[in-house]
Amino acid sequence: MSAIITEKFRQHNSTQFFESFSEASASTYYLLIGKSTPFTTGTSGGSDTSPSTPADSVSREFYNWDSALAAKKIPSTDITYALPRRDWSNGTTYDMYKDTISSSSTATSGATNLYDSTFYFMTSDNRVYKVLDNNVGTAYSGSEPTSTSTSPFALGGYVLKYMYALTASEAAKYLTTDYIPVSDDSTVSGAATDGKIESLVVTTGSGYTDGTYYAAIYGDGTSSGTSSGAIVRITISSGSIVSFGLTAGTDTTIHDGGAAYTYGTVNLGADYIFSDSSLSSGTNIGSGTGGAITAVISPKNGHGYSAIKELGGHYVMTATTLTQAEGDDITTGNDFREVGLVVDPTTYGTSTTASATTVRLTNAVKFSSSSGTFDVDEKISNGSGAIGKVVEWDSSNKIVYYHQERYGDYGTNSTTGAYTSFSGTGTITGATSGATGTPSSSSSETVTLANNNTLAFTSGYANPELQPDSGDIVYIENRKPIQRASDQTEDIKLIIEF
Repeated sequence: MSAIITEKFRQHNSTQFFESFSEASASTYYLLIGKSTPFTTGTSGGSDTSPSTPADSVSREFYNWDSALAAKKIPSTDITYALPRRDWSNGTTYDMYKDTISSSSTATSGATNLYDSTFYFMTSDNRVYKVLDNNVGTAYSGSEPTSTSTSPFALGGYVLKYMYALTASEAAKYLTTDYIPVSDDSTVSGAATDGKIESLVVTTGSGYTDGTYYAAIYGDGTSSGTSSGAIVRITISSGSIVSFGLTAGTDTTIHDGGAAYTYGTVNLGADYIFSDSSLSSGTNIGSGTGGAITAVISPKNGHGYSAIKELGGHYVMTATTLTQAEGDDITTGNDFREVGLVVDPTTYGTSTTASATTVRLTNAVKFSSSSGTFDVDEKISNGSGAIGKVVEWDSSNKIVYYHQERYGDYGTNSTTGAYTSFSGTGTITGATSGATGTPSSSSSETVTLANNNTLAFTSGYANPELQPDSGDIVYIENRKPIQRASDQTEDIKLIIEF
């Protein structure tokens, strides 16, 4: 059988995800960063210049936890619905909104789905407009629109509908080169009329009698005025129906849009054409052929009722800022290559969902004495089968932050394949630097870090702040290396498409 996932289903899923950040029993989401080890064909696949596509497998989620560096909680104030970005440019041909776009009735661009078509654009002042009429697929020709009218208006040879505008804060936080935030404008929503006819598709034909005529739009709609339904004004010039005119009163257009239409037809037969808008005086437009007028049905609740739904807002964007060391939890001493989204992870050693704003996900060892300087990314071992990789070396406090990954050369014994945790006071040695350190034997020790935060050690070791493999990693993305620094801030945006 044939089937599709509909736009309604995508929007339903995006709404459920969006609401899960703030509903009564909200989920807890963290932005995850990780993998200071380069991508290689022999381990994770790909390379740093061309990262591989993450595998959607059971084992891969365990590996993602192994290489995780830190995480930051994402509040509901850091998410938005989003759309693909389409900028206004004079001379560009945009698609128009149609209710019938499909593989057998494509948009001007050839798109077979409304939401893949270019039926909206954003201007340089971050106003977003929907195209209701693109003048039979011609290029926009005129000034950049600025109107915020709740009624459709003609400009540049097009009929446009103002939908919403980005605020300065929304633009600063969410606007990217590829996506824009989308929200509903209450003023525009309040002016929308369910089922109102606001645009037409006209086939010009030939051989008709010049003049101005009126015809009812038949269907299931009602009137918004005094007539029995919507009315179209028909202009015929040089024997053809005028599809679009740049001078007022010279085009075929909506005289009365009516309301509540889910379908509508215009009959050009002699019994259905009138000389005035009261539809009381019959006439004849002649014996022309090939002409047709099709009413374009508005989306449910009318144009402008919901920019999110009408423009295809089945994307949700998260925007997270990592500011320097973020409470000494987010390393500034190494790079990262993975970003992800983990839902409802638990605090280390508990079944309680984590709540801290930022969390460190590396192990740490405090030395009572050390010699030399440990290199980031080098292998360390303790002579008793434990193997790890240096993520960061804090020479002032004699602390090594490290990973033990279950694949590659940084976690399991290369001879036996055994996985052994670091423990005890046995000497830890760097494979390339030759640096050594003796773990502290103190049963309990608290160290004040660079930003006056503290880190507690038990017998020389500190665990990650989240329980590894807890929660669910629902999104993972491989990126080229992102190097951090003590004075650096990263704005990380994730786009989730449903």
